[in-house]
Amino acid sequence: MKTIIVGGVAGGATAAARLRRLDETAEIILLERGKEISFANCGLPYYIGDVIKDRNKLLVQTPEGMNARFNLDVRNLSEAIRINREQKTVTIRKVDTGEEYDETYDQLILSPGAKPIRPGIPGLAEATNVFTLRNIPDTDKMRQYVDEARPAHATVIGGGFIGLEMAENLAERGARVTLVEMSDQVMAPVDPEMAAIVHEHLRAKGVELILADGVARFEEEGTRVVLTSGKTIQTEMNILSIGVMPESNLASEAGLELGIKQTIQVDETLRTSDPSIFAIGDAIEVKDYITGEPVHVPLAWPANRQGRLVADIIAGRDVRYTGTLGTAVAKVFDLTVAATGNNEKRLRQSGRRYEAIHLHPGSHAGYYPGASPISMKLLFDPVDGTIFGAQAIGMTGVEKRIDVLATAIKGGLTVLDLPDLELSYAPPYSSAKDPVNMAGYIASNIVLGDSENVHWHEIDQIVADGGLLLDVREPSENELGSIPGSVNISLPTLRQSLDELPKDQMIYVTCQVGLRGYVASQLLKQNGFTVKNLSGGYKTWATVNRDREARSQVREETAVTTIKSEPKQVTKEQITLLDTCGLQCPGPILELKTKIDQLQDGDQVFVKASDPGFLPDVQAWAKKLGHTVHTAEMNKGIVEVLLEKGTATAEPVRSDVTKADDATMVVFSGDLDKALASFVIAQGARAMGKQVTMFFTFWGLNVIRKPDAPSVEKAPMERMMGMMMPKHAGDLPLSNMNMGGAGQKMMKKVMKDKQVDALETMMAKAQAAGVRMIACTMSMDIMGIKKEELLDGIDYGGVASYLGATDDANLNLFI
Repeated sequence: MKTIIVGGVAGGATAAARLRRLDETAEIILLERGKEISFANCGLPYYIGDVIKDRNKLLVQTPEGMNARFNLDVRNLSEAIRINREQKTVTIRKVDTGEEYDETYDQLILSPGAKPIRPGIPGLAEATNVFTLRNIPDTDKMRQYVDEARPAHATVIGGGFIGLEMAENLAERGARVTLVEMSDQVMAPVDPEMAAIVHEHLRAKGVELILADGVARFEEEGTRVVLTSGKTIQTEMNILSIGVMPESNLASEAGLELGIKQTIQVDETLRTSDPSIFAIGDAIEVKDYITGEPVHVPLAWPANRQGRLVADIIAGRDVRYTGTLGTAVAKVFDLTVAATGNNEKRLRQSGRRYEAIHLHPGSHAGYYPGASPISMKLLFDPVDGTIFGAQAIGMTGVEKRIDVLATAIKGGLTVLDLPDLELSYAPPYSSAKDPVNMAGYIASNIVLGDSENVHWHEIDQIVADGGLLLDVREPSENELGSIPGSVNISLPTLRQSLDELPKDQMIYVTCQVGLRGYVASQLLKQNGFTVKNLSGGYKTWATVNRDREARSQVREETAVTTIKSEPKQVTKEQITLLDTCGLQCPGPILELKTKIDQLQDGDQVFVKASDPGFLPDVQAWAKKLGHTVHTAEMNKGIVEVLLEKGTATAEPVRSDVTKADDATMVVFSGDLDKALASFVIAQGARAMGKQVTMFFTFWGLNVIRKPDAPSVEKAPMERMMGMMMPKHAGDLPLSNMNMGGAGQKMMKKVMKDKQVDALETMMAKAQAAGVRMIACTMSMDIMGIKKEELLDGIDYGGVASYLGATDDANLNLFI
């Protein structure tokens, strides 16, 4: 049997090697019009960026190596120019000499690949600095140009995988980069709210991002790019990366049937309309694995898999290519962007019933250094739980979650099966409940009817139409940013506020990422309210809106930017270092506030955080409190900020009016969880510059009892009361699920694992930060509690002391 393979690289070379392993007697001819028959085309941008320094490492196999290992007839610099189907021959031209000859075949495999699209843009032919990237010669030309010309500015046209990789690598080589994309987002496989994360990161890395605009023409030999909007770009280098088109001319001229986008049409056995001719790789039409519709998916994995399968089929094995999921991953500076299956745009086009969820879990256990958030989206059937697709973006741990979900789709699992996946866990790698498990829990709640979602693109119109949006985050979080029109009632105080909420209308609930919103939704639902939770919470909504604001430049200060200014000259020893890596919002801000309070005006602090959200948060926080951010940038997944302490300037007020901006709260409860909530709120409010007063009364007095209180003389009834109450903060029970103290111990263990301060530590930090604590003397008298039993530094007073503090407060809570 004689097989001719047209084209090497991924598909063709794989088919040749596999066919030899299955049949030692087969005659196998591999034709490649280029010099190299197998190279790592996915690594080409990184060689240009000097990440891969040795060019030879790009060469997967050489003609001599393939001949020696597999006994193949490898003919490079040989182009197939015609298929003579009736004679079953291929006409071949030697590229270097022009000589032509015919070669017979029993089976023919077409693996011609795809080529970059070069549209008829005016001025393109005259431009001397426009490059495309497909093969080794393209790479050599581009690398030589960057090495010799050292362009100060480069324009990348197209925001797909290659475009983004080239933008990163050119920036790493020192060029200022402008990226132009005709669509309203980069990275088409992900949906707009996910792409907004990438947009934000590109801007943070200094890339000028121009969306919904295209190239109208090139002028001045390519050094001037005129866009359809009229905007002009002065540049020294252009990368044309607007997509690829299949190399199907050979098949078309042979009369083989073509599919969408001029792809070569094949069946499940990869046969073309001629049973003796097969086709694989970037040139063919495949089935969408989810919808069964024809698609063109030019990726490396399908080409490699098809290469192996076509060899199996030719060797007589009964195998099929069942379709392409389109699982893909890309590095965009510090981000990893990955997706599998259908996105929301595709599902809408196909008319499928679907639901989406968003979540923002940590890449691994938060208490282990280096944890960072992953933004995930899962698409599924809300009735039977069929998984349609998934997207994830983050610093680390992204691709393995998408790989698990791609496997789940191929294995026929539903969202109801995801919580049962027993995935590997150790603190440096994951959490006991992996993000994939968490996605399964959230999606299962929808399928089982336990919860309903509302989405980021719906909520603004809902609020505008009079809908009630309840924000259950802490006030300190709310002050850093909130959805306009939302009402803030924190989760710990929600049960005491149920009478304030209407039962005759839908309540929409939001929190930071969706988890507390779900807890609040369940609480409200079981109390007779109709509720929907905002999927992905404020974080998803805010990312999209920052992206919109950055585009419109109406409020540039809200967009994430890389800040670099010249701070005043100080010695290295005069800069305070603060590492908050591992903490998630609002942890880094609270730590920074504590540190800033210890410094003098003009002192500087260098902060590191692993939460990307810290980049916009710290800029908004510093502006509010009068501090100066000198540098704010992201390096290798870590936010690094140099900040100078300033003097907070109050907003202008009328001379006869005092601005009420303090916070007061009555702590009535002696439950551990409620005490924790009160001190979280107190610290957050203090971090935002508020004066905070806490009034402890009745059972709340147990919160501020000393753990080593001296023995004091008491009346018999007072002693009995004391025996029935917790001795100090460490003995406080939970309000729910206390289970004889077991729940309390579980809570403390989880807090320790998550790097959440113990209550006693929170109290000490609150006092150190200037939070005023007042013990109600009337309650002390009734409860039989003496001053000697309470913490040092406590004030004592009655209700008038508390009410006096409320006069200057715009936040009053009862816990």
